[in-house]
Amino acid sequence: MLKIAVIGARETVMGFKALGLVTCPATNAQEARDALRRLTRESEDYAIIYIEEGLAQRIEAEIDKFKDSPSPAIILIPGREGSIGLGQSALKAAVERAVGTNILGD
Repeated sequence: MLKIAVIGARETVMGFKALGLVTCPATNAQEARDALRRLTRESEDYAIIYIEEGLAQRIEAEIDKFKDSPSPAIILIPGREGSIGLGQSALKAAVERAVGTNILGD
C-alpha cells in the first residue's frame, strides 16, 4: 500500500499525523535531507511527500533528483510563517514541462 509523508517543522507536521500521514519533523536542512533519503529508499512505498517550503529551499538539489520521476510526487507546502512562493513556482514549472507552455498565467 502506498503511503504519504510530510517533512517540516514539528508545528507544521503534527496536524498531518492526525490524518494518518507519516510525519518527519525536521528543524534544519540536514534533518530534512536525511528524512527525504530515508523516505525515498527503494524499499519504501511513498506516493506523495509533502515538504515545507522553507526546508525545501535548502535541499533543492536533493528534491530536483525526483522532479522527472512519477513517484514519489514531491509537493511543497507553506510553513507556519506562510508561503514563500516556492510551491506555486514548482507547480507552474511542472505544468509547463507536461504541457509545453505556461497555461496557468502569472
